[in-house]
Amino acid sequence: MLVAFGVAIYKLEDANRFRQIDADLQVRVSALSRTIRQVYRKQPRPPIPPPWNNSAKFHEPPEPPPPPADRRSQDLSRPSETAALFGPQAGYYFLIWSRDAAVLRRSENAPIDIPPPSASDRDTLPHLRTRGTYRELVHCSGFGDCAMAGRSVAAELRSAGSLGWLLFATGVAVLLIGIGVGWRMIGHAIRPIEEIGTTAAEISNGRLASRVRVADRRTELGRLATVLNGTFARLEAAFARQRRFTSDAAHELRTPLAIMISEAQSTLARPRSANEYKETVEECLDIAQQMRKLTETLLDLARLDVDTGGTQRTRADLAEIALHCIQKLQPIAAEQEVSVNKDLLPARIHTTPGRIELVITNLLANAICYNHRGGRVFVTTRSDSGHATFRIADTGIGIGLADLPHIFERFYRADKARSRAQGHTGLGLAICKSILDAEGGTIQVDSQAGNGAVFTFTLPCGS
Repeated sequence: MLVAFGVAIYKLEDANRFRQIDADLQVRVSALSRTIRQVYRKQPRPPIPPPWNNSAKFHEPPEPPPPPADRRSQDLSRPSETAALFGPQAGYYFLIWSRDAAVLRRSENAPIDIPPPSASDRDTLPHLRTRGTYRELVHCSGFGDCAMAGRSVAAELRSAGSLGWLLFATGVAVLLIGIGVGWRMIGHAIRPIEEIGTTAAEISNGRLASRVRVADRRTELGRLATVLNGTFARLEAAFARQRRFTSDAAHELRTPLAIMISEAQSTLARPRSANEYKETVEECLDIAQQMRKLTETLLDLARLDVDTGGTQRTRADLAEIALHCIQKLQPIAAEQEVSVNKDLLPARIHTTPGRIELVITNLLANAICYNHRGGRVFVTTRSDSGHATFRIADTGIGIGLADLPHIFERFYRADKARSRAQGHTGLGLAICKSILDAEGGTIQVDSQAGNGAVFTFTLPCGS
């Protein structure tokens, strides 16, 4: 494309340059032709015979004979309009040949070795020709005399050569600049891909905190890097949850296993009575039941981590789910002498009812277990501004300000001794938080030590 563009510019400039020269040559050859015609016009014409003779044949008037060569040379040497056109300052020269190729007149600045026009050029049409560094225009009259005007185009040819080299240099410079800019742009475009590959290799080697540097998020590669960073972040979080889960599960299981081993070793250390063996077995059974409950809860958390999108969602009423949970836990509330007050208004949701039932059950069980005897629990459901809201408040022991930021963490207990004694694993609120995150909801808590606690979660309303 650069070569075609350069050739086009060169040809256009060359044509424009010689178009003016050819026009000037045409003006000068026309002036020479008029001078030649004036010379011929001065010659006396022979008498015209009658157009027909006795045989009634038509006769053309004969052409006047050309004047002698010396006479024409004298007439052409007289001052004429051509003098100004071929002056010393004009830079043009001329030659006039007779029919027999003899030079009748030439300018002083005309080159010596100018050949006469060839036989093919001896018609009445002007003919342009280029001889080396000379541009010439030849025109022959009907009498056979030929006039030629020309000029040296050495300066124009040098200018054309300079223009050609300039175009060549410009083309080479543009090509080199284009290659350099293209190389830089390609390198700039490929660099994010290399960084993505490098980051992926680092992550595969165990450095999960590595991220792809994103220069511009609006580009395709920028958006791709952003998506990959999000994927890497979720991958790192998943591995962190797995490590934390394994560590916490091992820690929680280690204590009951240590108790069981200690009880068994103590019992086997010396002979025991039947009642002592029975107490040891019952103690081990109680610990095993706690371990079974813990493992079931751990399995529920593992399923939530694997399937965060939930199962098949259906339309349900949050008030109906809450009423079912209250009825299920009513015996436990009666045993603790805790009254459950409910104000349940319809609130349609599009969710997994079994999971929401687990959330409400955990919250209601905590409100009953951590309450005082004779305490109260208030449960309300509402639907407002496109969200369904569940609120549960109790008059129990409350949660300290130092514990509030951690209560949704796995295996965290505000009252560790009492919670373990009551069989709590510290996973209930963590399960609630995981389920609500998966269902697109939120959960909040407001509490002070000794003044009860208020848990509120919201879910998008179902259409």
